Amino acid sequence: MRIVISEFISLDGVVQAPGGAEEDTDGGFAHGGWSHPFFDPEVVGGSFNDSMNGAEALLFGRRTWQTMAAAWPERAGDPFADRMNAIEKYVVTDTLGDDDLTWNNTVRIPGEKFAGRIQELREKDGGDLLVMGSPTLVRSLLSEGLVDELRLVIMPVLLGGGKSIFPEDGGLRTLELVSHVTSGTGVQVCTYRPVANA
Repeated sequence: MRIVISEFISLDGVVQAPGGAEEDTDGGFAHGGWSHPFFDPEVVGGSFNDSMNGAEALLFGRRTWQTMAAAWPERAGDPFADRMNAIEKYVVTDTLGDDDLTWNNTVRIPGEKFAGRIQELREKDGGDLLVMGSPTLVRSLLSEGLVDELRLVIMPVLLGGGKSIFPEDGGLRTLELVSHVTSGTGVQVCTYRPVANA
């Protein structure tokens, strides 16, 4: 299984709260919903659908999982929601117990064991293990060299600060641009893969 990261991201590298005003106000972030003016169904929506179509399972950090678990089950009956609810899901957490995992098909990965467990999943046959949001988890995955593909949906906006997916450990990580497309709203959808032995 490949570990694929899919993120809405601003030009200044912020991934926080693209969906709604109150989704994530950590650190005083006041721009929730910032991605909406740039969304277009063909390019941005198409990128999201392509990511989901290649996914065999979803991987989340605790906070993103809780947000998704609160939203998707009540949307049952919509084809995309039905796929979200049916697909296998993993959540990396030391806070939630197995009894807290009320969203269908969710398996808990203890935080202290996440790198080894995710490496085991990578060694299995199957489709992609897709990560959306979950900036703390994505930073850890990048730090551990556990990312096979990084799909950035780059919005033409500066947010002035917020959560980032990028490690700040001084490590050099070289990526290769394997595809890109531009929407009429100025969004760049860029897909990168790590360069071997770089």
